[in-house]
Amino acid sequence: MLKPTVLTLALLTATSAAAQEKPVLTVYAGDYIASEWGPGPQIEEGFESFCECDLKFVTGDILPRILMEGEKTEADIVFGLNTDVTARARASGLFAPHGQDVSNLSLPVAWQDDIFLPYNWGETAFIYDDTRLENPPASFEELLAAPDDLKIVLQDPRSSISGLALLLWVKAIYGDDAAQAWERLAPKVLTVTKGWSESYGMFTEGEADMVLSYTTSPAYHIAAEDDQSKHAAIFPEGHYFMAELAAQLASTDQPELAQSFMDWILTPDFQKTIPLANWSLPAKLDQDAWPEVMRNLPRPEKTLFYSEDEAEELRKPALDEWLQAFSR
Repeated sequence: MLKPTVLTLALLTATSAAAQEKPVLTVYAGDYIASEWGPGPQIEEGFESFCECDLKFVTGDILPRILMEGEKTEADIVFGLNTDVTARARASGLFAPHGQDVSNLSLPVAWQDDIFLPYNWGETAFIYDDTRLENPPASFEELLAAPDDLKIVLQDPRSSISGLALLLWVKAIYGDDAAQAWERLAPKVLTVTKGWSESYGMFTEGEADMVLSYTTSPAYHIAAEDDQSKHAAIFPEGHYFMAELAAQLASTDQPELAQSFMDWILTPDFQKTIPLANWSLPAKLDQDAWPEVMRNLPRPEKTLFYSEDEAEELRKPALDEWLQAFSR
């Protein structure tokens, strides 16, 4: 009688485990998204509350990994691409249409993309602390003309989306004179870090006067730390627009879950998590529904932006100009 009893228990255990096993939605995302201070935990909790699934973030450098893995990727969703790399992503043919109405988004630029869906946006800016820098540059030109003892921390455009955005920001303002602009800025650059977190940490530790970040960055210090000393230097030449994007993989083995996630992104429930979790502006939420700290931030009067084709065409020559200035 022992063997049938053991077999029966084993079958019951296997059946129970199978009944409890949930489908997994694998989301490739940038490192900061799944950190404890990023939006990942709230996104995971929100989606799992109704999807009857397990949302799993896999973090790292998203696009290179996806392009390397191709159709064999385990990703169902990518989360955190931006408008300056979507030309390469689109050319891969790995992504499926998102199926969302994007005709009424709260972005400062028109959006018609049927593959890459924006979930937030912001603009690049140099952040300063008014207790350390009393007279910050009032324009990009003043930044370039500032004394060389002004210490700035940047991110590497080869590994950072904000670093790449700075390349295009300089290109949008200075055009054919961008190389000279970099030569003027380079002596003021204390260091160039691989990613945003490292450089922003150096700034908050007092090692630099200014750091490349976003116009929304001061909101974190105000809301989370009750610190009113951090500000974005707003320049009349304009600031470069960036949107972070999600897309679903055509090769997903969880197409219904993936579509459900894409359907959720533009809902108020999702969008309301963005301002105080991602510390950026929501892609589809009326301004009167933003937290007060976001509504009160100064905004640039001029938004600069390149289409994905323009950004891809400019990326290599702009990088060459940057490399030349920083190799001296």
